Amino acid sequence: MARPLALVTGASAGIGNAFAHGLAQRGYDLVVVARDTARLDALAKELEGANDATTEVLTADLSDVGQLATVEARLADADRPVELLVNNAGFGTAGHFKDLPLDREVQEIALNVVALTRLTHAALPNMVERRAGGVLNVASIAAYQPTPGNATYGATKAFVHSLSQGIHEELRGTGVNCMVLCPGFTRTEFQQRAGVDSSGVPDFLWQEASTVVDFALKAFAKGKAVCVPGSLNRATAGFSATVPSGVSRRIAGVIVKRAEK
Repeated sequence: MARPLALVTGASAGIGNAFAHGLAQRGYDLVVVARDTARLDALAKELEGANDATTEVLTADLSDVGQLATVEARLADADRPVELLVNNAGFGTAGHFKDLPLDREVQEIALNVVALTRLTHAALPNMVERRAGGVLNVASIAAYQPTPGNATYGATKAFVHSLSQGIHEELRGTGVNCMVLCPGFTRTEFQQRAGVDSSGVPDFLWQEASTVVDFALKAFAKGKAVCVPGSLNRATAGFSATVPSGVSRRIAGVIVKRAEK
């Protein structure tokens, strides 16, 4: 029997890379998507060597409409159907919104929101027809409250959080699942690329990418709609979800102002 196939975006590093390894260990073949061909080629060799996973490299900048269409077409291919789509690709920006380059903010929305939405839409028809598979969308604990200092990033993740849960309910009874993953501080390249100084974050708040992925895949296998890995992260999400938005917004604003001093 053919191994199930998973497509992972943003697979060249961080959580996406951990997803590729975790899925290969669980018996999946992979389609790995990112902008860095050299990193993807190296990843493919690792997966094939360690797990005998057939790995297809698909280089694409998902913020580019033409390159995004190539990945959409791969997801719509019913001849070698994708069993699991992991929408992990994304980036963040840091600073006051008025001071940040607008083009970069728009590109952030294009990748974090538009690309994720289009890929999810491309993947689901085949899955529903087969009554099997699903979509795992990576958001963030930032989805639970406004994030001054990362306003666009937080807004994109709030969109992913809401969209994924809405789709989850639409898919009820189809045999297909859509789950949103909301990790907290995770040891990846994300903070460095976003220009975020995370040196003041205490060690106990950090998780390894492999730990986040293990939580996520176990939750997805149980048909969960939302996965927040780690008890502290779940407490934070629960607090943010229950207090008035004005309170959580002000708290976040005070924290950001202290960090800027």
